[in-house]
Amino acid sequence: MKKFRVNPNKRLEDQGITGASAVYYNLLEPALVEAAVKRGEGQIGLGGAFLASTGTHTGRSPKDKFVVRSDTVENTIWWENNAPMTPDAFDRLYEDMLAHVKGRELFVQDLYGGADPAHRLDVRVVTELAWHGLFIRHMLRRPDASELESFAPEFTIINCPSFKADPARHGCRSETVIALNFDRKLILIANTAYAGENKKSVFTLLNYLLPAKGIMPMHCSANHALDNPEDAAVFFGLSGTGKTTLSADPSRILIGDDEHGWSDKGIFNFEGGCYAKTINLDAEAEPEIYATTHRFASVVENMVFDPDTLELDFTDDSLTANTRVAYPLDAISNASDTSLGGVPRNIIMLTCDAFGVLPPIARLTPAQAMYHFLSGFTSKVAGTEQGVTEPQPTFSTCFGAPFMPRRPEVYGKLLQQKIAKFGAECWLVNTGWTGGAYGSGSRMPIKATRALLSAALDGSLKTAEFRRDPNFGFDVPVSVPGVADVLLDPRRTWEDPKAYDVQAAKLVAMFAENFAQYVPFIDDEVRQAAIG
Repeated sequence: MKKFRVNPNKRLEDQGITGASAVYYNLLEPALVEAAVKRGEGQIGLGGAFLASTGTHTGRSPKDKFVVRSDTVENTIWWENNAPMTPDAFDRLYEDMLAHVKGRELFVQDLYGGADPAHRLDVRVVTELAWHGLFIRHMLRRPDASELESFAPEFTIINCPSFKADPARHGCRSETVIALNFDRKLILIANTAYAGENKKSVFTLLNYLLPAKGIMPMHCSANHALDNPEDAAVFFGLSGTGKTTLSADPSRILIGDDEHGWSDKGIFNFEGGCYAKTINLDAEAEPEIYATTHRFASVVENMVFDPDTLELDFTDDSLTANTRVAYPLDAISNASDTSLGGVPRNIIMLTCDAFGVLPPIARLTPAQAMYHFLSGFTSKVAGTEQGVTEPQPTFSTCFGAPFMPRRPEVYGKLLQQKIAKFGAECWLVNTGWTGGAYGSGSRMPIKATRALLSAALDGSLKTAEFRRDPNFGFDVPVSVPGVADVLLDPRRTWEDPKAYDVQAAKLVAMFAENFAQYVPFIDDEVRQAAIG
């Protein structure tokens, strides 16, 4: 391996890192796979995929995430949602991590977030694991050779899974820490090998920086019509709600599967790849995502496999239910070459309702859309976070509270302004349970969800007959071709309709209790939508 493939003059001394035994800059995929295998970080699977295990941490650790509290950001950070760290504690953590990496091999990737050149963020990612370099090379966007010559990172991520933080010395909660310092333009990650922390750190940065430019950062997937980039749609939702699966529609062009920005010009993907869940992945239902698990240099994370045949077990969740595969966008045949789209014509809000109350699709007024965006109701899916072993109902504002440095009303107001300026049809889609709550009902059939989304996106759903939902006040279609009518009325899917009524009343009360915190910050129209 060459230590300096591109731009050797911009070395790690710029980030205060000295004394490494070797530094490998911007290695390509074959070299990263070779290094990871040679270093014993994992092994080659079928088709040349890299099989990795993240050890104890098989999901994000949101309780170990901190923002350095300084005068610069004091009045702009949502401190109730972002644990503070003192500048002095961060400095001690940084100093100790710099000492820790001396004598170690380091892998550097110079990448950027944001397909729109006017709004991209240049990021340097420094890792002690070669496969982390491979992962982030898939997930962020790659400068070409000429851009690398002048690359000057605005932020740097230093990730050391082998370093254990000291809560007393470093002002954190445990030996694991993810610390963001907006003044020093640094992110430090320690004692977790879960690769998703790298990409979500960049998302958090963009969530803080872009609103000041009038750009809406979104935890969403996005696609557009085959022959019309201006016919774009975004899919809000937390992990496990179906963003990746539902946006990878062969009848549309995929813009991206997880993180996007919305400017006055349109939407743009933050990323250069996809990070798809693989638990129960079906080769027939999702053939292209399935194929990436057998693709050279794809990163297959925490999947159980046969040591003799290397066959992956897509149903085994003994390590975690949060099994994943990371791959570049060009692995999907219908992915956009530009990762750009027009202003969205349809806004889909995905929720995984473990109560079995919500219909499979509902049409929202703009005010109702704001209500459900700020509510961000879903269920945490097993394995997505440490300690979550089964679906749990939760409210995650803006469908991404863990990644929101600013108060939710900032993002809510941006979305409200853009809907008002450009207009968009808004839909709430439940990919969770039907016929009963989690444990008694069944998961919403994906074929029905796809049929309903197709009708919403092609405009045919507009002409359907609708009924008013008595619990939430939104409109629900009565009949849609290709979907059983009974599925559209969740009360009818329950054996005991009265039990449904009890469950629905419980969920409505949960919504109201949660939304009370936003009432002082919203306008009368949204307040009325909250009342129903």
